[in-house]
Amino acid sequence: MIECVFTLDYEIYGDGSGSLKESVYEPAAHLARLFGKRNARFVNFVEVAELEKIDAHATDPYIGLVKRQVKQFHEDGFETGLHLHPQWSNARYRDGRWQLDLSEYNLCTLSRGRIVEIVSQAIAYLRCLLEQPDFVPFSFRAGNWLFQPTQTAASVLREHGIKVDSSVFKGGVQRTHGLDYRRALQNGYFWLFDADVNQPAADGSWMEVPIYAEMVPPWKMATGKRMGFGGYGSVRSSARHKLERMLDFVRFRYPLKLDFCRMTLSELTSMVGRVIDADRADPSTYRPLVAIGHTKDLSDPDTVDNFLAFLEQANIQVSTLQEIYPKLQRLSRHQPDMAQDLSFAEKYE
Repeated sequence: MIECVFTLDYEIYGDGSGSLKESVYEPAAHLARLFGKRNARFVNFVEVAELEKIDAHATDPYIGLVKRQVKQFHEDGFETGLHLHPQWSNARYRDGRWQLDLSEYNLCTLSRGRIVEIVSQAIAYLRCLLEQPDFVPFSFRAGNWLFQPTQTAASVLREHGIKVDSSVFKGGVQRTHGLDYRRALQNGYFWLFDADVNQPAADGSWMEVPIYAEMVPPWKMATGKRMGFGGYGSVRSSARHKLERMLDFVRFRYPLKLDFCRMTLSELTSMVGRVIDADRADPSTYRPLVAIGHTKDLSDPDTVDNFLAFLEQANIQVSTLQEIYPKLQRLSRHQPDMAQDLSFAEKYE
């Protein structure tokens, strides 16, 4: 059985550039209309730290509309997830530009006390946005997918009531930040974990549902549509960082994420088509496919609309992480060692 979970990173660029109108509000509204007409929902991963700073400094006239949009989405049944780029927490606005605190780029490398402070403040701001004083986000995605080293950050997030992470993309490597998800290639479509997000634990208290990815030759990453974006607004562009990023790609296989904003319709349907073939061969395996998109990347809404139509025709349900969680819990307890199809999950190099 296959279900597709669309997740949207609701944010401007990682260096603080981009307007809320063009990078967040308008693309999110367009996506909501596309999903709404099919009675489908996505997980809205709201990057809270940046919105709080923009709100406090009144640097963008669209902040009021964005706040109302987040609340409206939540009321309309879209899941509100927590997304954090912690470099925003100490951000300063000077001379018309944001100056971010790069010493806090990776939440997982901070002290426990600082992680508690950042997470508590973010959830408090979300509660204000939603006007729900007891709101607890169900799911989490780390900024720049950085959920390593896992243990301290995971324990803090768990103590705040969050149950599901979707930061991992199997096979991912970022040498600059110490991210290495290659060991997760041997895992299934989802798994319980505790101290290490790469390592399944039969009695784990956290659930990982990774962003779906296929291991492909590096040249397959260089499609015309993908190359037209120019990165995620990286704030680290030193010669050393560029060299490390180049080395990240110097591999026989590289993870291509199921990205509904950056992939063509042919790429999207081909990737899911291979999972459909595997499902026909083994219908007993549950296959939740997490697709990722970014508001700032939405340049071709028709592709998203046609992809939704493809899923509908293939009888693939579109769900949220919160909706599929009971099924994940039940299956992970009974099948902790379930592996993903080896045809797409080569063992890490």
